Amino acid sequence: MIRTFKASHFRCLENVELELAPGFNLIFGVNASGKTSFLEALAYLGRGKSFRGASTANLVQHGEQEFVLFGQVDNSGRHQRIGVRNSRAGLEIRVDGESGGGAAALADALPLQVIDPEVHNLVAGGPEQRRRFLDWVGFHVEHEHLQAWRRFRRVLKQRNAALKASSRPAAINSWNAEFVELSMALDGSRRRSLEIAMDSLQGHGADLLGTELGFKYQQGWKQGQGLDNALADGLERDQQLGSTQHGPHRADLKIRYDERQARKLVSRGQQKLLASAMILAATETAQTALEQPLLLLLDDPAAELDADSLARLMAAVSMLGCQVVATSLERGVLSIPGGSSVFHVEHGVLTLSETPT
Repeated sequence: MIRTFKASHFRCLENVELELAPGFNLIFGVNASGKTSFLEALAYLGRGKSFRGASTANLVQHGEQEFVLFGQVDNSGRHQRIGVRNSRAGLEIRVDGESGGGAAALADALPLQVIDPEVHNLVAGGPEQRRRFLDWVGFHVEHEHLQAWRRFRRVLKQRNAALKASSRPAAINSWNAEFVELSMALDGSRRRSLEIAMDSLQGHGADLLGTELGFKYQQGWKQGQGLDNALADGLERDQQLGSTQHGPHRADLKIRYDERQARKLVSRGQQKLLASAMILAATETAQTALEQPLLLLLDDPAAELDADSLARLMAAVSMLGCQVVATSLERGVLSIPGGSSVFHVEHGVLTLSETPT
């Protein structure tokens, strides 16, 4: 969890420094006051990128050359200092003064998840978002997942380069053995991660939606066919398209809701609840594996939810035992536990309203 956070020249946050409670933190204020910018800055410190997809140019405060983020993190007695500096010159990441670890070092030091108004896209969007979801779980519960993912991405890039260069079939196929080996490693890690998370996924789904959910991993090539055979059969199409059409980079996590495809048949509010259940399950699974509380960011959780749905979501959040930073338009919209820190934000300036007792 993060205890001290500083942000300089990040969007509307000119110079913010505050202590966060280890439990629940609420930030309230009117629209465009800086609530989401604060959450975005926190998430950037743990991910090295914006969860809103913003470029560096849009994140640096107008008239400034760079933004700087800093945090002091305490995870099960392990104290770390993490920092991010970004400008036109590029991204600089440091953990305990050391550089070179990249975004993975940030994710290891400050593991976090986000529930924002666009979270429904985890259900309604394309397979890439659900692959990222699985890979996030895998990163935290499978020791070799990151290495498998990185090595697979490299060989995929090399095979695709050969395809785009219109290389001879022999040159393209020379990558197949390594491609299959690394695909199997990544595929296996994803399957194990999903199995570990399954009880939590189904439990949170039942709590938030009141029905049984199903989750099925689709591997990215025809079921029952070896990947080596799929590559051989698909070579001509790969050459036409200039990219590899079979493999774990084409995988998906299919979600069933009342025996129907959830992404097609549930309302926007139900999609948000379903996606939130998945995020809570991922958080719980990672917390169990890491034996430490994670950071959960809730950006306007009341949006698009009725009072009953919001109450179920907040009850589930409170049961996780993680560190929470949530935003709201008004102080009394969210039911928050006792001992929470409450901050008011206006024009990018945060003021402490209540401290834990």
